[in-house]
Amino acid sequence: MTYCHQVNTFSLEIVYNHIGLFYQYNKRKLREIDRRIHYLTKRLEELRPVDYSPEQEGKIYFGASVTLSDENDENDLLTFRIVGPDEIYHQKHYISIDSPMARACLGKEEGDEVKVKTELSHKTWIIESIEYGNAS
Repeated sequence: MTYCHQVNTFSLEIVYNHIGLFYQYNKRKLREIDRRIHYLTKRLEELRPVDYSPEQEGKIYFGASVTLSDENDENDLLTFRIVGPDEIYHQKHYISIDSPMARACLGKEEGDEVKVKTELSHKTWIIESIEYGNAS
C-alpha cells in the first residue's frame, strides 16, 4: 500500500466518521422536534380561547395587562400580561398564570396590595393599572 493510498483511506475514515456523527446529531434533533410536535398537538386539543367578559373589568384575570409599583419605590414599575404557560416563550412581558406573581394578582383591583412570596423573597407591590386587549 502506498503512502498516497494510506492518506486517502485515512481521509475517507474521517469523512465517514463526521457523516456518522452528523447523522446521529440530526436524528436526535429530529426526535426532539417530533416530541415537541406531539406535545403541541395534544395541547391544541385541550386549549380553548378565553373571551373577555365585562364583569372582569377593573379586576385582574387571565389576559390582563398589569402595571405594579414597588411598595417602597413608586418609580420601580413592573408591567406584564397574564397568559397561559404555552404563550410565554419569547415574549418578554408575558408571565404564566401559574407563576407566583400572577396567582397573587388574580382577582385584585387597582390600588390593592399584592404580596408575592417565593422561596427567595417576599415583596409587596401596589396595582397601578389593569388593562384588557392587545397590550404587550
